Amino acid sequence: MESIQHKLQEFDPGIVWLDTSNRITAMNSLAEEILGGIKSNLIGEEVLQLHPEKSRDKVRFLLEQSTCPVDSPPPMTMMINITERVLLIKVAKMFGQGNHVGSCMIFYDLTDLATVQVGTDEKAIEEKARRKLFKLPVYKNRQVLLIDLDVVGAIKAEGHYSTLYTDDENYLCNLSVSDLEDRIKSEHYLRVHRSYIVNLQFARAFEKVDEQCYLILDFKDNMRIPISRSKVSTIKEYLGLS
Repeated sequence: MESIQHKLQEFDPGIVWLDTSNRITAMNSLAEEILGGIKSNLIGEEVLQLHPEKSRDKVRFLLEQSTCPVDSPPPMTMMINITERVLLIKVAKMFGQGNHVGSCMIFYDLTDLATVQVGTDEKAIEEKARRKLFKLPVYKNRQVLLIDLDVVGAIKAEGHYSTLYTDDENYLCNLSVSDLEDRIKSEHYLRVHRSYIVNLQFARAFEKVDEQCYLILDFKDNMRIPISRSKVSTIKEYLGLS
């Protein structure tokens, strides 16, 4: 894993001003360049409309949780699927003469640090190719970290977010399990349950108790992961049990 604090110091941030209804009133040139692929004229647009429908609840939560800048809430890592980017976003409510006048959204584009472009065929090129995550961005102890996929044994859904389990620590990731399932660049990762993705390199045993099957992982004191019935045959095939 690596901290990207020093890299962020070299980055130019995208800055977006929102009114009290979360409509865009102004933005700097970098924000216009990065978000311009969504719609040519973004001024006046409600910011939630820039995100896929499945991501809007998360963005709404981020906006609702924003506070006065002096409180310095932690940044949130959001994935905007339309432009295939991973953005580290921080939102602060802005006040003028004691009144709430809107919000300031500042973001850093982590796409090149956390993803790799895959697909070279004509269709992929036409679609600008999917970008896959090879590092997972998390926030811990007021630092942004990029966690290598190889050290993550399991990922658990936590609503719109997820928990990454490594042998040493657990990390809160601001990307959902569904986002991660779609975007992780590794043949070893598999969604085995509605709430879990596992790294099959850590698989130690397959277990069945009554009608429920489990995958036992070789870390975290033999962590036990439930397997959905629909995934049992797939897991057995991966493990050479069928």
